[in-house]
Amino acid sequence: MAQLKLTIALSQYDRHIPFFDGTVKPEGIDLKVLEVGQSTPLKHGSDRHGRMLRKGEFDICELSLSSYLMAKSRGKPFTAIPVFPRRLFSLSQMWINAKAGINSPKDLIGRKVGLSTFQTTLSVLAKGDLQSEYGVPWREIKWVVATEETVPFKALEGVTVETIPRGKRIGAMLEQGEIDALMIPHPPREVLDGSDKIRRLFADPRKEELDYFRKNGFYPIMHVVAFKDAVLKRNSWITRSITEAFEKAKEVSKRYYDDPNWSSLAWARHLVEEESRLLGDDPWPYGVKRNQANLERFMGYSLDQGLMEKELTVEELFAETTLET
Repeated sequence: MAQLKLTIALSQYDRHIPFFDGTVKPEGIDLKVLEVGQSTPLKHGSDRHGRMLRKGEFDICELSLSSYLMAKSRGKPFTAIPVFPRRLFSLSQMWINAKAGINSPKDLIGRKVGLSTFQTTLSVLAKGDLQSEYGVPWREIKWVVATEETVPFKALEGVTVETIPRGKRIGAMLEQGEIDALMIPHPPREVLDGSDKIRRLFADPRKEELDYFRKNGFYPIMHVVAFKDAVLKRNSWITRSITEAFEKAKEVSKRYYDDPNWSSLAWARHLVEEESRLLGDDPWPYGVKRNQANLERFMGYSLDQGLMEKELTVEELFAETTLET
């Protein structure tokens, strides 16, 4: 029997290597695995989220949780499975100009703070975490975004959102003091190049994030895996096949670190052991039930920030065949 031919767009993380090298293949599917970067373009053609949500370019796609929620609440023809291939704490991703006089989260009130886009998942998480964890009203910050929104929306009344001038780089604006802080999924290029004019908001973000994990019980979700509804309508069985393949790939990737020299990090094995002690054996769980609180909290942030058009249940986000996971 001929296998079903499908395309999937992914970033090449360690947990996706088994797809790229062919170690893991979903049952019944001839899967063409495409390496496509996410919505903050790192190279030409890397706008994976926009290419999926605006053009339906892939059958399956690693997708921004935030943009997926916005699209789903607007009735767009996409459905996810409870597989979450990217996660981040927001607190390490908060950067400030070293001379801005910012010494605590509440010093951000009234300041200009940069974001990739207002709806980027890390942006939504950072705004929500500032408010819920540190009592910083996100509406009292002046937001500056680097690029156009993936899913168009109208900002809430009284919320200030402006786009940077054409030709400007938001990291350079932070370094030069044109904005006071920046919250993005990757360190600013200026930090990677060794700038001493930018530092993290928190002196010990790792401690802040460990406290967050112990308090809330989860490592925040950034991305989901979503299908075009037209593909699912013809072949509903593929959700189980793809979910099982992601579970297998995750298990394969865990074994990479059994070799203390698998990565170029000198103490990689020590870090694996330490993380297991602090975060448990699986801070990356798949499935609906194990991620209920994580998703509900983020959906609350999205609604509060005027991004989702209507409230949804967690169950409405996922293919029916995966709801018992």
